[in-house]
Amino acid sequence: MNTINLLTKKIENDVIQFAQSLVRIKSYSSQEEEVIKLVEQKMKSLEYDEVKIDAMGNILGRIGSGDKVIMFDSHVDTVEVNNEEKWDIPPFSGQISKGRMHGRGSVDMKSSVAASVYAGALASQNGLNEDKTVYVSCTVNEEDCDGENLKHLLKEFDLSPDYMVICEPSNNVITLGHNGKAQIKITTKGVSAHGAEPEKGVNAIYEMAEIIQRTEQINKNIQTKEGMKGTLVLSRISSVSASLNAVPSECEIYLDRRMVPGETEENIKYEMEQLVKGKNATWEIGTLHRKSWTGLDIKYDPFHPAWKIEKDHDLTKACVRAYKKNFGVTPSKFDFWSFSTNAVTPVSLGIPTIGFGPGDYKMAHMTNESCPIDQIVDACSFYTHLISQV
Repeated sequence: MNTINLLTKKIENDVIQFAQSLVRIKSYSSQEEEVIKLVEQKMKSLEYDEVKIDAMGNILGRIGSGDKVIMFDSHVDTVEVNNEEKWDIPPFSGQISKGRMHGRGSVDMKSSVAASVYAGALASQNGLNEDKTVYVSCTVNEEDCDGENLKHLLKEFDLSPDYMVICEPSNNVITLGHNGKAQIKITTKGVSAHGAEPEKGVNAIYEMAEIIQRTEQINKNIQTKEGMKGTLVLSRISSVSASLNAVPSECEIYLDRRMVPGETEENIKYEMEQLVKGKNATWEIGTLHRKSWTGLDIKYDPFHPAWKIEKDHDLTKACVRAYKKNFGVTPSKFDFWSFSTNAVTPVSLGIPTIGFGPGDYKMAHMTNESCPIDQIVDACSFYTHLISQV
């Protein structure tokens, strides 16, 4: 066992206990104040050189002040638990059973928060970050508005790291990228009339019906393509009418389009134009509006292309070296996330970005979410190795 692994072994109980304390705090999106304050307290107790919270409520810790800058990001908000009675172990207990920490956020992604916060301190305490600056960010409102948090944080603090590590769950497999995302709103217009005389109106739902059929067909066509495949899903439908006795004057659907590398903004625009062609319909990006726990208004435009870092990139090579030192073997595979993450911001800014984090992402948002505790400790030591390798 190498020096970093031995050092991590000495603090593994502290790391796990911190992860448990994070899970015990309910931190739904826009309700993260308590967990952010706990992270602030922990960073200060670990003697981070600087700890600050931005106007949105994201927290940033700094270790060192060297020329080479690496940043680790994890979000602290979680999706809600609406079926607590169905959990085998209470979702906010942080209980450890059979080698796994249980609870909402254990995978997505408070285990990564604990691992990265302690990795920064471990590197500093043992002189592994000479000539480097290490940032650890814990961000908010990711579940609805991925990337807006980092966009705000990097702008407010005027930061441009050389490297970004997104600590989303990957079963501790180096992850080279993820699918893109476009969330689209389509609206059809009709003419209101009394339900007793529908011929005097134009039913906006009927106008939408063919668009819905086209949506299903486009997704089927996407699935016949060779190689990586995106998806198109109708995730919501609603209508507007004067009453239940009236012809609807408006209908709206919300589409979730996942993009693979090679698909461009132009591809998606063409698809949308084909969907509404010949119909009294319009499409637009499904902009979301949220308010952070600090009261800051958030506007989110969910349109992000897919991205992938090259295997021969310096950051990838540094991760491979760190992996080999940490696990004693060369990685046998790399991963690629099907979902979107905060990576959309650094990638859009040209910052080399890669992913690595504890837990199986297939358990994110699920009942009985849980994370192997050995993966949490291994992630901490991997992050520390990576700091020494970049």
